[in-house]
Amino acid sequence: MTKDNNYACRTALIIGGCRGIGRAIAIRLAKDGFDIIATARNSGTHSENLNNEICACGRKFTLLTFDVRDRDATAAAFAPLTENPPDVVVYNSGIAKDNLFVFMTPEEWDDVMDTNIDGFYHTVQPLIFGMMARKSGRIIIISSASGQTGQAGQVNYSASKAALIGAAKALAREIGKKGILVNVVAPGFIATEMTEHIPTDKVLPLIPLNRAGAPEEVAGAVSFLCGPDSSYIHGQVIPVNGGLVI
Repeated sequence: MTKDNNYACRTALIIGGCRGIGRAIAIRLAKDGFDIIATARNSGTHSENLNNEICACGRKFTLLTFDVRDRDATAAAFAPLTENPPDVVVYNSGIAKDNLFVFMTPEEWDDVMDTNIDGFYHTVQPLIFGMMARKSGRIIIISSASGQTGQAGQVNYSASKAALIGAAKALAREIGKKGILVNVVAPGFIATEMTEHIPTDKVLPLIPLNRAGAPEEVAGAVSFLCGPDSSYIHGQVIPVNGGLVI
């Protein structure tokens, strides 16, 4: 059976899907045979390029533009999806505003929590009832190695990513009996725009594989969790970190 037959007429929603890891996930799932719905704050070059790449894979592409921190705007954008939710939901929206905790401003704390945690509630929660009624679905949450072990200068980010892991494990216990699989992918140091400012000479010695990861390597783990070979994996954290956290 080909991948296209496995995933015929199936849809994947990638929340935060037009750049970096989210973009790589969207392209990989399109190659797997999924039609793609991606969200972003605004349309622009990144979304246009993604549209072209998804269409080149022979799949449909839909862009939803809103800020995940805005509950009302999210609800309006997701209204068409609540009764017929996508088969796969990937929560990848997230920001980092690093600072030592002693100097961390209220804005740096709130912005990270509002996006990384509140955004998860605003986007994923409205889709749960429809997935439960259908008795099928996959939810993959993109956390971070920082949420597994903590990183100095990232108290806000580490707290938010650890919270996502806790939320995923609790949600897995709630809805597993309805045929919905919930798992987490926890990337380490991945070469994206978010990590461009991080000095590699400081980070690479901490990674046994001695290199940064590629977004496509994270996308590969997500692809596995969306496919038939992961049907008994539930409530788990899949690290993609080159050995940074063991």
